[in-house]
Amino acid sequence: MASLPFLMVFMASAMAIYNSPLAPDYHGYMTGFRNLSKTLSIGGAAVCIQGDVPVKAAAMNIHLNYSEPADQTVVTNTILEYYAVNSTLVQQVEGGKQNVSGTWKINAKLCFPTSTNEINSRTVQILTHGVGFEKSYWDFYSSKYSYVEAAALSGYATFSYDRLGTGLSDHPDPIQVVQTPLEMSILHELIQMLRSGRIGSTAFSHVVGVGHSFGSGLTASNTVNYPSDLDAAVLTGFSVDASGKQAFWVGLNLEIAAYNTPARFHQLPRGYLVASTVTSTQFGFFRAPAFDPLVLEASNAGKQTFTIGELFTNNLLAGLVARNFTGPVDIVDGEHDLDFCDGNCLLPTNKVAAVRAAVYPKSSNASEWYVAPGAGHGTNLHYSAPAMYQQMLSFIVSNGL
Repeated sequence: MASLPFLMVFMASAMAIYNSPLAPDYHGYMTGFRNLSKTLSIGGAAVCIQGDVPVKAAAMNIHLNYSEPADQTVVTNTILEYYAVNSTLVQQVEGGKQNVSGTWKINAKLCFPTSTNEINSRTVQILTHGVGFEKSYWDFYSSKYSYVEAAALSGYATFSYDRLGTGLSDHPDPIQVVQTPLEMSILHELIQMLRSGRIGSTAFSHVVGVGHSFGSGLTASNTVNYPSDLDAAVLTGFSVDASGKQAFWVGLNLEIAAYNTPARFHQLPRGYLVASTVTSTQFGFFRAPAFDPLVLEASNAGKQTFTIGELFTNNLLAGLVARNFTGPVDIVDGEHDLDFCDGNCLLPTNKVAAVRAAVYPKSSNASEWYVAPGAGHGTNLHYSAPAMYQQMLSFIVSNGL
């Protein structure tokens, strides 16, 4: 961990940059943001504009015949029933479709290289995080673990955001509103806003979707429903193997967020859940000895919410086939991913390489796959992250994006 004197010097330098009369005027890039601030990425390689982006979105969610849980006993029993042999819980709970629409506050961060102090309108990468995290997953702890840093050093702008129900974004009804269909719609709207110049006053020519876990599922669903939205997709923590999901979800030992971490989540309804302990976080996302224990502690300290609505609708991301997406795809997994590889992505077959044929039959021949040695499901949080980032960025560069 960086020493306190180093952090003080870094922050002083950052403030000097922003207070200097020679500092670039970023006012033109603030379009689309409210309550915004200017920041630097964790290592200083990117300058970022962060704030609330109002997103108008609508979706056909599923009406769930499930009331707000009265206590933790109900939550735990729900998870047990969900994963029981021959369970019919999903069929019992899921009702008909219902339209959900509104304008949602999505907190986001648009970053671009400090080396140029300007946005290159050619390409932006939209970064969608997974369960248990928010947008800081992409700019975490130190420059070693920051994909935003790595992208900026390669000349790329990035747009990361807190999914609905996480971080600084809106936290509406966790059962009927924060569901997979609405999150699909929000991602699509954000992509369209980036392409049209409604965010950052920059109409990006190319948009690359980069996701992790549930965020990769949302990104993949976008290539199914809107095949022209993205020029390429990079899916991390993702495969078509569901054999490890029961162990992953049960291992998180989900608890009511307001009870588990009242200092941060006391105001949330009981349909918002979090991993129970640092052990649960390790179980789901880390694999020893390939990580720094301090990174695990930091990850658990900042753990984020997951909703009951997402629990009952994440199955909509299973069995996706993007029949009309012809762009390149890059599938990236940790070698010991529990959620998507049941703990080993290379046995009994290569589950990472298998994604392209199963999900992307018409994808470009420039598609690739990569296995991060020793890493668990939270690929960005392991020692192998820098090498993994270089593979991801080389893939994007090699495809002329």
